[in-house]
Amino acid sequence: MDTGGNALAGTAHGPVLGRERIASMDVLRGVAVLGILLMNIIGFAYPFAASFDPTLGGGYTGVNLWVWAVNTVLFEGKMRAIFSMLFGAGMLVLTSRLEQRGAAGEAADVYYRRLLWLLAFGLVHAYFIWWGDILFFYAVLGLLLFPFRRLSGKALVTIGLVLLLIGVGREFLSAVELTGVRKAAASADAAAAAGGALTKEQKAAQAAWTARLREARPSEEDLKPETEAYQGGYWSAFRQRAGFLSTAQAMAIYHFFIFDIGGMMMLGIGLFKLGLFSASLPARTYAMIALLGFGIGLPLASWAIRGDILSGFDAVSLAWSAPVTALARVPIAVAHVALVMLLCQSGLLRWLTTSLAAVGQTAFSCYIATSLICTTIFYGYGFGYFGRMERYQLYFVVAGVWVVLLIAAPIWLRYFRFGPLEWLWRSLTYVERQPMRRREALPSTPWQFT
Repeated sequence: MDTGGNALAGTAHGPVLGRERIASMDVLRGVAVLGILLMNIIGFAYPFAASFDPTLGGGYTGVNLWVWAVNTVLFEGKMRAIFSMLFGAGMLVLTSRLEQRGAAGEAADVYYRRLLWLLAFGLVHAYFIWWGDILFFYAVLGLLLFPFRRLSGKALVTIGLVLLLIGVGREFLSAVELTGVRKAAASADAAAAAGGALTKEQKAAQAAWTARLREARPSEEDLKPETEAYQGGYWSAFRQRAGFLSTAQAMAIYHFFIFDIGGMMMLGIGLFKLGLFSASLPARTYAMIALLGFGIGLPLASWAIRGDILSGFDAVSLAWSAPVTALARVPIAVAHVALVMLLCQSGLLRWLTTSLAAVGQTAFSCYIATSLICTTIFYGYGFGYFGRMERYQLYFVVAGVWVVLLIAAPIWLRYFRFGPLEWLWRSLTYVERQPMRRREALPSTPWQFT
């Protein structure tokens, strides 16, 4: 897809432009940016705990249950996985292009400066706009990628899968530990019911289970401060975010994202080297990948959520479903990638793939725009719908945001080389003001995918 203006394409300095871009990756990035909102919308609309337990926000019966189930099986974690894989692949694209332009000695300088600015953007986004920022984590974990770029595709895929499996193992051990806490508490409860005197250890077991249960499923009273903060003015929301982020970001990196995002980034570099993201593999190969991925992942994820539903979303059931859904994440995410590659190869729905590619080219701006739109809709300093919509109603908001971005992004790229935040990020990265406007606007009918 030609974005126009190849003035910098052949120079040693400057960002990837024009026909240097890989069109299928732009389309896939657009799918991921839009798809992430399917799950992030819960974080905008309800208290943080509702992201893990559907009983804590939006309803979990009838159509709301179906909406939760479909999103959990097909999209939860999968869109983030795709975006993480593309982030890793993007590192290789950036450094490889610099080396091809004769600037190999500056590749590390450009790459790390780019990530440090992303880290700054992520902190601003997290503290001043929305707590669910992902850019900070990408920046921190991306700092580890550069030394691995010369490994083979198979080696990188192996490293990625090992990291992901370590994450699954940690989820499994957490479920074992929580099951043990409940078992010890149940034994103490049985002893108390029989009239026996409880030992110090038995009382401690009961207290531990009560605390863990309250942590896993906080009461309405427990959630009230967070709800009131986001239903209030900007500064009450800011104070709530700042208090939450002061510990949450570090915990998320060390306990989860280093394996989840880190593994997906490594996997993405490897799969890029193996040609998965370029839409260049045979259609039959992509079809087999999709069938295999969905064939493995969908039954696993469906089995996990079935147990959650039958248990009434019991805390221990949710803990045991976590490693199962984590196992299902990679095959389903890769299957989604294969479907998008088939769409790119087919030439069908070019108006859609062109719009998706435009969203992908302006992914940073679209991601932040999504946060601005959604916080305005849900927070008290905007329209104040926080905690007031049913789960199924949120997806009318999602559809509306999608329509706005799919229309606005291609129109913007008719006249400008980059999205506004992409322009700022690139100018800071290359320590040079990048040309923003196109010399000539693209045709008024931008539905071209070339």
